[in-house]
Amino acid sequence: MTDQNVKTNKDQSYEDGLRQLPFDAIEAYKTIRMNIVFMLSQSKKKSFVVSSFDQGDGKSTCAINIAAAFSQLGNKVLLIDGDLRKPTVHKKLRLSNTKGLSSVLVGFCTAADAIIQVGRRLDVITAGPTPPNPSELLCSGAMDVLLAGLEEKYDYIVFDTPPFGIVSDALVIAPKTAGAVVVTRANVTTVEQVKKTMTLIDAAGIKLIGTVFNGARPERHGYYKRYYKKKYKSHYSYRNFVNGTNFSDETDAPVIK
Repeated sequence: MTDQNVKTNKDQSYEDGLRQLPFDAIEAYKTIRMNIVFMLSQSKKKSFVVSSFDQGDGKSTCAINIAAAFSQLGNKVLLIDGDLRKPTVHKKLRLSNTKGLSSVLVGFCTAADAIIQVGRRLDVITAGPTPPNPSELLCSGAMDVLLAGLEEKYDYIVFDTPPFGIVSDALVIAPKTAGAVVVTRANVTTVEQVKKTMTLIDAAGIKLIGTVFNGARPERHGYYKRYYKKKYKSHYSYRNFVNGTNFSDETDAPVIK
């Protein structure tokens, strides 16, 4: 698998409504990145899953932004859409999904054929066509071989997976990685759902890397925030499209809302 074989997404078309990602969100993803790096520092594996208990918590958006944030450090990063039932990564990034993870696992194409380069240091493997047996594919020997090969090429691998509370797919993938980042959502995720998620993770022997509290609306008052927001915005080109993402040649920044 060589860089020359990697397919580059050169035909992306985006909405004209260009917007800046909020300063608070940028800093939040940097903090998440720093914490994950710390938690993975003692692990031989540099792959991890991003999931939630239920749909609508923003796990896919978080997975995309976390992967982009890691690539910004100069790491070679791969984002894999491991949700073979209801994939959304290709929609958010406006990528083709004619072949992807499912295609590789059943032998229809190679990993190199499925990789799409979306940034100088950020690649993506979409979910691919929906198979009749997602869980079986994800726990197969083919998945083990694929992950072992990819871990030799990439510094970090981020899996977007189905919610823990809906199907068992995330519980199948996560043990093959360093652990799981669990996304919760303000005013949506309940205490009971968090407890059930922790129970499932513990039962499967999955390491909890951390949790992300999504959808919070922090107050933006005070001289300190106003001053540094204005100062730092002039040094970063984090760009966000309404329904798509643009990763520039100069930086792979967290850009999805």
